[in-house]
Amino acid sequence: MIEDIQAAIPLGFFLAFMIGPVFFVLLETSVIKGFRAALAFDLGVILADILFIAIAYFSSFQLLENLSNQPGLYVFGGTILAVYGFIIYFKKPKKEAIDTKQLSAPKTNYFTLFIKGFFLNFINIGVLVFWLGIIIVVGPSLDNNTNRFIVFFGTMITAYFVTDIIKILLAKQLKNKLTPQAIIKVKRFLGLILAVCGTVLIIKGFLPKDKLNPQQIIDQIEEQTNH
Repeated sequence: MIEDIQAAIPLGFFLAFMIGPVFFVLLETSVIKGFRAALAFDLGVILADILFIAIAYFSSFQLLENLSNQPGLYVFGGTILAVYGFIIYFKKPKKEAIDTKQLSAPKTNYFTLFIKGFFLNFINIGVLVFWLGIIIVVGPSLDNNTNRFIVFFGTMITAYFVTDIIKILLAKQLKNKLTPQAIIKVKRFLGLILAVCGTVLIIKGFLPKDKLNPQQIIDQIEEQTNH
């Protein structure tokens, strides 16, 4: 069990720094809305990850093969991300958003942020592929033992969550240094990142099936793990 925990912690730390839409939205939420808002968002993200892990555990390789034969899922998820990104990028800031006093005490709906975190992670089909690959790679080393799976992935998610809290706290330190105009630029940059990530997913959906080969995904994960 201790070996499983030791192996899971670095993976959780690595996961927290995977560059994607969730990474940037988490930092943006922390800077603009504060620690509790970012925490609510992150809990939604983690719930989606836990759900993905459960789906991956019970479906394993068969689901990974099915995903490679359903490129439309990539197009669907990518379209949602891209549209959402363009909306953020082109949305005109409200007058009250330029008021520094309003920025220092925004009204925050934590449940909405939780749902936002959940769906932003859930619509990214690449996250499910990632968890499937991890389970397929580490499964044999865990002897396909359910208890060891729970310990390994529980530790990995915990390490991921703790690292995210540190990121939130560090990002929050930037709040007092950002002007309202700078915050608007941050939001537009975030929108651009989301649009790019969505476009990448759409392109994946139109790639030939051999480019979505599950075995290639597994081999890449094994190479990263070995290094």
